[in-house]
Amino acid sequence: MRLLLYGLNFAPEPTGVGKFSGEMAAWLAARGHELRAVVAPPYYPLWRRDRSFPPFREEIWQGVRVYRAPLYVPDRPTGTTRVAHLLSFAAASLPLAWWHAVSFHPEVLIAVAPTLMTAPGAMAAAALTGAKTWLHVQDFETDAAFGLGLLGGSGPREAALTSERLILRRFNRVSTISEPMRRSLIMKGVAPDRTRLLPNWTDLTSIRPFDSTSPLRAELGIPADTVVALYAGTLGEKQGLEILAEVASRLESPPEMVIAVAGDGPGRTRLAEAAASSPRLRLLPLQPIERLNDLLNLADMHLLPERAEAADLVMPSKLGGMLASGRPVIAAVRPDGAIATAVADAGIVVPPGDAAAIATAIVQLARDPARRSALGRAARRIAERNWDRDAILQRFEKELLLLIR
Repeated sequence: MRLLLYGLNFAPEPTGVGKFSGEMAAWLAARGHELRAVVAPPYYPLWRRDRSFPPFREEIWQGVRVYRAPLYVPDRPTGTTRVAHLLSFAAASLPLAWWHAVSFHPEVLIAVAPTLMTAPGAMAAAALTGAKTWLHVQDFETDAAFGLGLLGGSGPREAALTSERLILRRFNRVSTISEPMRRSLIMKGVAPDRTRLLPNWTDLTSIRPFDSTSPLRAELGIPADTVVALYAGTLGEKQGLEILAEVASRLESPPEMVIAVAGDGPGRTRLAEAAASSPRLRLLPLQPIERLNDLLNLADMHLLPERAEAADLVMPSKLGGMLASGRPVIAAVRPDGAIATAVADAGIVVPPGDAAAIATAIVQLARDPARRSALGRAARRIAERNWDRDAILQRFEKELLLLIR
């Protein structure tokens, strides 16, 4: 197949949408398909553009021909500057997308949201050559922006949601990463037979439980008998990470416990200030991707806090790695949501925003190694059943072939 991928984030971004778009493209290229990608230079999660990736120049990445469009990256992302950021990419990338549609003649144009602002250009590019269109929704960015208060006003919200509905209905296929999100697509007007479930995945060979202690414990000076509750991922608005300082203050000994936070993003500065005055809250250095398994195995348990406003608007990609590492998960989420369902047999679900409940769950697991071990084994089994990269991408490849034929 000839496939044109059109989206904002791409490899070598280590987390989020860019990680999965890059892995998807590389996997399909390794299967013998011909791929081009029109994307932005790496900037996430640091919100700082990597200038070693100049715009418009072709590069070959794991068999994929990649073309980068320039964009504006705000120093301090807010609602207004995020809109400008997304608009800048949509405008700058449009000529590239059209050019490669005409010169490459893809059989399928795969657009990735965020950002949905590129979707009209993607449909127009596909129309130039008669390519089929596939939109993959990683994040309901409109719902999230208004739900989290990044943007406001009933008029702008209704206008944005109306535009979103019109765009979603125009694609041949629209996929997303969880069943509640797929149902949301249908509620937004996408015909059910055009929707597909394409969950994020985990490389189960590179993320696996250690039989021994992670080497990061010694390197970071964390004693072997200290119980580590780890949050590893993007430090952004949707995660509700500001609660971790209060959770740390509520932890009771014995045993000795620490909340470790590893990642980067807009919320890192605030967490660093909290960690400076909280001996049980520790901010770890950002770890390179090749040390992700060491980092995940540093944990005795994983923390997954989410703000109630963002529940089921996204399925956190970090969850797959947590489960694959064979550690229990404490998820502060709605009990009726997709995240709660995913971790029901592999951890403890508590209400979002409830610091006391999170602290109680940490203490319970810290004092019960046998329960931690049993939940960890269940977590690994869930990852093997639902998060295997090859199985998920093989289904996606089959759907692409069926769409063409």
